Amino acid sequence: QPRLEESGGGVVQPGGSLTLSCQASGFTHDKYGYGWFRQTPGKDREGVACIDSADRKAYGDSVVGRFNISRDKDSNVVSLVMNSLDAEDDGVYYCAAVVDWTTPEVICEMPEYELDYWGQGTQVTVSS
Repeated sequence: QPRLEESGGGVVQPGGSLTLSCQASGFTHDKYGYGWFRQTPGKDREGVACIDSADRKAYGDSVVGRFNISRDKDSNVVSLVMNSLDAEDDGVYYCAAVVDWTTPEVICEMPEYELDYWGQGTQVTVSS
């Protein structure tokens, strides 16, 4: 059964850092691209960081230079290191996977229904 499980969310002070992890199981990890998507109340879900099977990466404009996405093909984990967090980064972060046929830029722009698998999400709260 395909599954994505996120972890690592929590409460962090402005300027702080968090690392999110996405554990993939039940499908061939190497053949998929991945994205981290953020949902904030009142806003559309946005792609913040995406990676394809060749480890090419793409980032949303608001996180460039602060976030880094990576994948470990041995452990089937996709990670998101988030630095210099501020209140604009608040939200539920979802991991998603799609069969690897396109660029990470396209993955980050995909509507929800075009991605094959989704995790349940993990909450990130930036607060002093």
